[in-house]
Amino acid sequence: MSSDLKVITAAFKSVRENEVYIFMRNEYVLSDYAPGKKHDKILYGPARTCDVFSSLKFTIFEEGIDSAFSSHDLGIAYIFLGNGCAKWYYGVYSPHNKILDGPMPIVEMFPFLTGTVFANGIDAAFESSRPFEAYLFKDDQYARINYSANGQLISSGTIRQGWPCFRGTIFEHGIDASFASHVSHQAYVFKGDSYARIRFSPGMRIDVMIRSGKIKDYWMGLHKILPRRL
Repeated sequence: MSSDLKVITAAFKSVRENEVYIFMRNEYVLSDYAPGKKHDKILYGPARTCDVFSSLKFTIFEEGIDSAFSSHDLGIAYIFLGNGCAKWYYGVYSPHNKILDGPMPIVEMFPFLTGTVFANGIDAAFESSRPFEAYLFKDDQYARINYSANGQLISSGTIRQGWPCFRGTIFEHGIDASFASHVSHQAYVFKGDSYARIRFSPGMRIDVMIRSGKIKDYWMGLHKILPRRL
């Protein structure tokens, strides 16, 4: 795909049922993603992220968001760009969004990632169904972390080793963006013009590919706005 086009770079689910924030570099949409159906709907956007979320102005996130995951603390997400990150209260239909911690280097927010590939950037992430746990992806690597006050790196390895459902697919070599569904133990992943919906079981390698294909064939709302011109 041409480098002068924007595709999905990050996403995280809202506290509101079936709603997800989807980022395309420095733009975003709020979408009702209609789990399991072909009736996703753009609720707001596309809009420049910093025009809506004033707390991101004059920070590194004016350039965009590389990856994100929603915290189990309601209304809070962790956002990443390059080797920087922030803990962010995004407001949930409120103008009172604010950065709670950061921006700071990833290894300052998550010291247990020092010396790993994730210290220099994270391609995609989504929160686990276990409280204060999340999955991170970088190139063909993944990590499962606990991001609480006593955070730790729980496990890591290649996507191929840790996620059998991705073996033999484009996702075993890397993921562009992902988000946890409001349906327990399910998540969506994106790469280029493709997506997959999976079922995962924390701590066990029994994940299942529920559906995969092209965004244009499943995401009717997103298909109307993707890819975006720079």
